[in-house]
Amino acid sequence: MPGGGGVTDLSARVDALLAQCDPATTAPQEFLRARFDAGLARVDYPVGRGGLGLDPVLQETVDRALSAAGAPGNDPDNNVIGLGMAAPTLLAFGTPEQLDRWLRPLWTGEELWCQLFSEPGAGSDLAGLATSAVRDGDAPDADWVVNGQKVWTTLAHQARWALLVARTDPTVPKHRGLTYFVVDMQAPGIEIRPLRQITGETEFNEVFLTDVRVPDAYRIGAVGAGWAVTQGTLMNERVQYTSGPAPRGSGPIGCVVEAWRAHPEQRTAGLQTRLLELWVDAEVARLAAARLGQQIAAGQPGPEGSAAKLEYARLNQAISSLELDLLGDDGLRYADYTTRMPVMEPEETKEPGWRYLRSRANSIEGGTSEILRNIVAERVLGLPAEPRADKNTAWKDLPR
Repeated sequence: MPGGGGVTDLSARVDALLAQCDPATTAPQEFLRARFDAGLARVDYPVGRGGLGLDPVLQETVDRALSAAGAPGNDPDNNVIGLGMAAPTLLAFGTPEQLDRWLRPLWTGEELWCQLFSEPGAGSDLAGLATSAVRDGDAPDADWVVNGQKVWTTLAHQARWALLVARTDPTVPKHRGLTYFVVDMQAPGIEIRPLRQITGETEFNEVFLTDVRVPDAYRIGAVGAGWAVTQGTLMNERVQYTSGPAPRGSGPIGCVVEAWRAHPEQRTAGLQTRLLELWVDAEVARLAAARLGQQIAAGQPGPEGSAAKLEYARLNQAISSLELDLLGDDGLRYADYTTRMPVMEPEETKEPGWRYLRSRANSIEGGTSEILRNIVAERVLGLPAEPRADKNTAWKDLPR
């Protein structure tokens, strides 16, 4: 087994780390760096990249032992884009030099990441994006100059780095003219504006890129091969919505059950039937999420994540609607409009009105339900692909 043996060897490594860096006297950041260097950040990461190349199921052994010793965690909710999307993308497609530069401070939380994918004119049809990247000169390692606008960018206001997909060749069909980059969010030419949402919060941002210079060393994958890299990122993104372990009856379905118990005067046979149906659906979704969690832990996020994300959006909206039906008009009242990422709070700690309004975004963010249905039909069910008139048309000739 690469990087050493099983649980016994892993326990010895944990003991050695704790002996070297006592959590009681070591600064949290210093401890996290030492943990990464010891290969105990993610045991399934490669040797020398924060891991030991071990089975990901062994990660729990490390986490439990370090937690019991009072060691600091890396607070993954604060860098959800970096850990959930950037890290697996870099590991799959990055060069050794790129991994050396970005992976360690990403995992320790010293550098937050965001994702510059969505655009005002190409939301659902991501491959139709218009943000351009043009080489500054003929040298093969010349810088790229990026111009365009991105939208719905979580963490843009705090991120140090961004994943970017941009058009580098408008003369070929849209999927073939894209290239994938990492962008320094502190580079000149980047403007970030917060977006006010229906909930009143400013969780997302618009990002404007004007003559932003990106070194060729920040390119991920080959020129024109950005769509394949993007697909890898998106598959990891979609399972983020559904792969977390959860106890039975927790989350939104637990909130609506609580409302049911608290308001017997609102109960009707029809509402009871809806509640029972949603309870069963929520349990099916929970078990499916546990299965997907195993897949992503094994580094195998597949198109099944699209089906799970599709069901997550439908279910969350149905449950929050039922909750408001039980609570009546008062259910829509709430007064906290202060949230801005990276605040990550469990939905059950929010008010019913917030849950209802926020759930409307579930069928848009992380891939719209319409696009996900196409993925499920073609890649999971094996149905014929949807007819596409733009398949062999140069992007520059497409109507916009």
